[in-house]
This record gives sequence, structure tokens and C-alpha cells, in this order.
Amino acid sequence: MSANLEAKKVQVSEISEKLSKAQSVVILDYKGLTVEQDTELRNRFRKAGVEYKVIKNTLFSRSAMESKVEGFDTRLEGTSSFAFGYEDAAVPAKVANDFIKEMKKMSLKGGILNGRAVDAASIQALADLPPRDILIAQVLGTLNAPIAGFARVLSGTLTSLLYALNAVKEQKEN
Repeated sequence: MSANLEAKKVQVSEISEKLSKAQSVVILDYKGLTVEQDTELRNRFRKAGVEYKVIKNTLFSRSAMESKVEGFDTRLEGTSSFAFGYEDAAVPAKVANDFIKEMKKMSLKGGILNGRAVDAASIQALADLPPRDILIAQVLGTLNAPIAGFARVLSGTLTSLLYALNAVKEQKEN
């Protein structure tokens, strides 16, 4: 009995370590997936650099409490799998969302973002965000717009001044 308890403690500490490293964790209900579909999902997560595990709900709940995840509800029920994103917080949500749209068998249960528990709607919103490069380009474009507009106004003023001086020159020549 104590060997089993020790093994569970080791599992809880391993999961806690993963939680502390992960920028995001997506919790999925994988009920209804075939072995082939689960293998395909695992391959997609692996290609994206995401760690995908099926973990007992009680072990994950204890790990979340041990890791002091804010707002985590310990009532995980049913079949649960967990996708840990270490590099980019949005990648696990995007991969899971694409797979759910394609297979129509899984569902999002919720997740953890930067140490805070979030609901399925928040994970869905994260999945719907454009890629990081596009977001950065949009922000930079927004920051650049006033400067570019100011440059156009100055350019327009100088052009108008140039036309006026040219007109005065032509008038004096006549």
C-alpha cells in the first residue's frame, strides 16, 4: 500500500513540476476518440512542441493545488487529457481547437494560463487569436500609423509650399 502511495506522490510532484514550467495547460475531454484519432492528436501536439498526457483527475487536481494554481476547481470529472505548452501559450489551444473542429468528438474543459485557472471559453478565445507574428505586426502597424500620418501631412505641406513658390516664380517671369 505504501509503495503505491509513494508512486502517486512522485507522479504528483512530476505533474507539479510540469505545471510550474508550462505557460499554458489545455484540459480536454477525449471521450469518443478512437486509438487512431488519439495517435493523430498526439502527433500533432508533438510536432507543435506540446506535451500531451492522460492523467488521472485526482492526481492533476492535487498537483494543481500543490502548485498553487489560482482559481482551480478540483472537480474534474470524466475523461481528461492535458496539453502542456512550454514555449507559446496559444499553441496547445490552437492545435486542440483545430483537431476538435476536424473530428467533432472532443471538447475543451478549461485550462491554466500563467498559473491561473480559466474556463473553456477563455481557452477558445486564446485559440481564435491570430498567430504571434501577426499580432506583433498589427501592434507595430498601429504604433507606426500616427508617425506615418504626420510625415504625410508634413510632406503635403512642403509640396503645397513648393507649388506656391513655383507659381510665384512663374508669375514674376511673366
